[in-house]
Amino acid sequence: MPVIIYKSACKKTSFGKLHLLSLVGAVMMVSAMPYANAAPEPLVFDYKVPKQTNQIALVPFAGDTVISPMAAKVLNSDLKTTSQNLPEQPHTSREVASKLPLWQSTAIPYVVVGNTRMAGGDVVIDYEVVDTQTGRAIEGKQTLNSKRDANSLRYAADVIADNVRHLITGEPRDYAGRIAYIEESGTGAKKISRIKVMDATGENEQTIAEVQGSIYSPAWSADGGRIAYVVQRDRSYPVIYVQSISGGAQPITANLRGSNMSPSFSPDGGRILFSSSHEGEDYIYEMSTSGGAARRLTKGLQPSYAPDGQSFAYVYDNGKNNQPRIYRYTFGSGSVQQVSKGGYATTPHFNKDGTQIAYLSGRSAAVMNSSGDNVASFGGMGLDEAPTFSPSGKRVVLATKEGSKGTLTIKSLDGSNTVTKIGNGTIRSPVWSAPVK
Repeated sequence: MPVIIYKSACKKTSFGKLHLLSLVGAVMMVSAMPYANAAPEPLVFDYKVPKQTNQIALVPFAGDTVISPMAAKVLNSDLKTTSQNLPEQPHTSREVASKLPLWQSTAIPYVVVGNTRMAGGDVVIDYEVVDTQTGRAIEGKQTLNSKRDANSLRYAADVIADNVRHLITGEPRDYAGRIAYIEESGTGAKKISRIKVMDATGENEQTIAEVQGSIYSPAWSADGGRIAYVVQRDRSYPVIYVQSISGGAQPITANLRGSNMSPSFSPDGGRILFSSSHEGEDYIYEMSTSGGAARRLTKGLQPSYAPDGQSFAYVYDNGKNNQPRIYRYTFGSGSVQQVSKGGYATTPHFNKDGTQIAYLSGRSAAVMNSSGDNVASFGGMGLDEAPTFSPSGKRVVLATKEGSKGTLTIKSLDGSNTVTKIGNGTIRSPVWSAPVK
């Protein structure tokens, strides 16, 4: 029999089943050949692990055919990700570390591994992000629980992709923040409105305020510790409250005689902007969150602080012809610049670095850059409301409808993924907080 020799870019022990199959095939081929008593000739197998330009190798999780492929698709929207041509199929960081030279030879910096299991009817996903330079899992094992329905599994994949992106790039974890929204039930004098807050993963939902009447325009403070919102009870003007998420009293911040609407926190949390009809027309005011006198700034509605606190976006119908536009007011100089282009534009909200503004364009949810050029449009979503940004600025959340039920919809700006959460009653005005530390 001929001698069989292996050459490889990796250690002999790194091949596992691949070597065994190659060996069996080679023996079958050789045994079928006639040969004499000549000296054995060596058969040489030269296997090299292909080098790749991918940033992440996502190995399909053990016991899973749904979540890990969807997570890989989401990740691939901005981090080059592959599940193909991998030298082996590990499911733990220990397995990766045991064959680290093999993974290092692929030139892929990170490997995502994991497994799924059932617990009490839910799916439990354990996963790790392994640095192939060190063989260590970044921040150790991560665990996520999910319901088994298709929408919950899709949501879980989005959460996993978001966390993997954070562990690798340091970008904010969108799903480490909270989402506040308004839930309405009943109509007329029997309408009940609630401010609800939940983890952005859809867990730990709680009601922090409930009124007989209407609630409008929730807004987070930059640190995610407080929320401002508008309350209008029967036969009364709308007033603005600022409340700590940890509970306690609800001090009235803006209670001018007139309609007080659309609060927005300054980046340092010490002031709010809001609009009021206190002086007969709609003006935008600024005041301390601890109370005191309000300072009038300019005519307009729906103010929203820019992240640097040096300016704010707002809405004004200069021609009084029901064609409102979005403008920008700069503190200090008091200068005003029109931002939106084209027709009807309302309800501006900045992303984290001030380069983009989410707004309502006619009856379509949209995103434009700071120069007024549209970069994304989501069409009519069932409610006339604008989207608001996630902490990373890569996603938006908005209220939609699914039949007769209200839903929260999270969309990636690049269109790569959409997830929804069905609520009770009508859902309005969801807003995403910064990551909770």
